[in-house]
Amino acid sequence: MRQGSASPLNSGREKGKSKMAQDRIAFLAEDIERLKEQGLYITIHTIGSSQEAWVTVDGKRVLNFCANNYLGLANNPKMKEAAKKAIDEFGVGPAAVRSIAGTMTLHLELEKRLAEFKQVEDALSFQSGFNANLAVIPALMGREDVIFSDELNHASIIDGCRLSRAKVVRFKHRDADSLREAVEGETQYRRRLIITDGVFSMDGDIAPLDKLADIADEHGIALMTDDAHGEGVLGRGGRGIVDHFDLHGRVDIEVGTLSKAFGVMGGYVAGKRRVVQWLRQQGRPFLFSSAVTPADVAACIAAVDLLEESTELVDRLWENTRYFKAEMTNLGFDTGQSETPITPVMLGEAPLAFEFSKRLFDEGLFAMALGFPTVPRGKARIRVMLSASHSQDDLDQALGIFKKVGQDTGAI
Repeated sequence: MRQGSASPLNSGREKGKSKMAQDRIAFLAEDIERLKEQGLYITIHTIGSSQEAWVTVDGKRVLNFCANNYLGLANNPKMKEAAKKAIDEFGVGPAAVRSIAGTMTLHLELEKRLAEFKQVEDALSFQSGFNANLAVIPALMGREDVIFSDELNHASIIDGCRLSRAKVVRFKHRDADSLREAVEGETQYRRRLIITDGVFSMDGDIAPLDKLADIADEHGIALMTDDAHGEGVLGRGGRGIVDHFDLHGRVDIEVGTLSKAFGVMGGYVAGKRRVVQWLRQQGRPFLFSSAVTPADVAACIAAVDLLEESTELVDRLWENTRYFKAEMTNLGFDTGQSETPITPVMLGEAPLAFEFSKRLFDEGLFAMALGFPTVPRGKARIRVMLSASHSQDDLDQALGIFKKVGQDTGAI
C-alpha cells in the first residue's frame, strides 16, 4: 500500500463515523426548518462600518435606527484614543480571570468611577450585563428563597432566577398592587428579593420603581433593578432610573450594561459594599471567566468622563426623542406606551411588521421588526432606537421614509 493512502478498513471506519455524526445532529435540520415555517428564523444582518447615525448594512449605506447606541459613543474619538492607549500600556487581553491574575488597575479605576457616578458604595464590573445578572441573582438567592419578578423582565433576569433555584413569583407588569399581593401571599421563605427592569426594552416603558421601593421598605425585602436601557438615558446626566426617581440608598442592587448608552462592552453590579464583597467571592462569571479587555475598560472610563463633563448628549437624545415621537403621531402611527427613546411603531400582525421593515430598508432605513415570541401575538412592531447622533436632517428623512412605507402598506 502506498504511503499516506487509507486502508479499506480505516476508510470504512471514517465513513461510519461521518454517518453517525450526521445522524446525531439530524434533528437540528428539522428544528431549523420548523423555525422557518413558523416565521421565527432570525436573519442576521452584517454591519460593515462603525455604529453611527448612518451605517453600512449588508453592503448598503442606510440610516441607522436599530442600534442601542443612545448617545452616539460607539465611535467616539476620545474613547477610541483611550482604548488605543490602554492596548499600548496593558496589552490586548488580561489572560486570566479576575480572582487569579486578571484584575488590572484599569478594572479597579472603572469600578470606583462607576460607584461615584451611580452614587453608591461600590461596584463590580463583568463581561456583559447578561453575565452581571447571572452572577448576582444565583449568588444571593437559593432553594429556600423567593424572588418577585416583573412578568416582562429581560431574559438574563429570567435565566439568573432559574440558576438560583429559588421560587419565582411573577407579578403583573409595572403593577405595584400585584407585587404587594404576591408578597403578602408568600409566607415560607429564607430570603426575599424584588427584581425589575428599569426600562423595558420592547415597549420603552419605565418601572414604577418608587412604588416598588415603598413595598420593599414596608416588608423588609431587598430590591434590585436592571437598568440596561436607563443607563445614560434617565436621571441627571444619564445616571439611571434610581436617580430619575431620587431613590439613592433605597435600591440595594443596580445592574447595568456598558454596551448600550456607553457604547462599548461589559456590565456591572452597583450598590451596597457587602453585595460587591460577596460577588467577589461567589459570583461565578467573575470567578470563572476571563476579565474584560483593557481597551474596553479604558473606553468605558472615558465614557464616564464624558457623561460627568456635560449633559449635552443626554439632552440631545431627549430632544430627538420628543421631536420624532410627536411627528410620528402626527403621521398617524401608534408608538405605544413608550416613555423613553425606545419607540415601538405598533403594526399588529407579524407579516405586516416584517414586510414593513423590508420596505424601510429598501428605502434606506434600518429598523428591525419584532414579532411573536419576542412580543405577544398581535403586537408586532418596528422598534425604532433613537440616538443623540441623529441630526435634524436624519430625523426628517426617516419620517419621510416612514410616511411613504406607511402609506404604501396601508399602515397609516
